[in-house]
Amino acid sequence: MKLISKAIHLVDRVVVPERVSAHCDLPCGVYDPAQARIEAQSVKAIMEKHNASTDDSFKTRAIVIKEQRADLVKTHLWILWTDYFKPEHLEKYPELHSLFWKATKTAGESKKTNDVAVADKLLEEIGEIDRIFWETKK
Repeated sequence: MKLISKAIHLVDRVVVPERVSAHCDLPCGVYDPAQARIEAQSVKAIMEKHNASTDDSFKTRAIVIKEQRADLVKTHLWILWTDYFKPEHLEKYPELHSLFWKATKTAGESKKTNDVAVADKLLEEIGEIDRIFWETKK
C-alpha cells in the first residue's frame, strides 16, 4: 500500500504541474477602465434595488453583493493604476494620483452606504479616469 501511495504521489508531481495563481495581466496590455465602470454600475443598481425593497432577506443579500462589487471596482482601478499607467502619464496628467485615490476611497465608501449619490460620484470619478486612459491610447 505504501508503495502504491508513493507511486501515485510521484505520478501526480509529474502529470499535475504545481498550481499557481496570478492575475491575468500577462504582458498582454489588455487594460480598460470599463471593467471598473461595469462593477460601479452594478453597485449603483444594487443600491437602487436595495432601497426599493422591503424584503429584509433580499436587502441583506444585496448588501453582501454590493460590497463584493465595490471591492472589484477597487481591484480593477488598482490594476490600471499600478500596471497600465506609467510615469510619463503622470507627468502629462498630474491629477491621476488624486483621481485614483478619490475613486478607490469612494468605492470603499460605497460599501458603507446605500446612498445612490455615492455611486454616482464613483461613476463620475471612473469616467474621468476613463477619459484620461483613452487619451493615453491616442
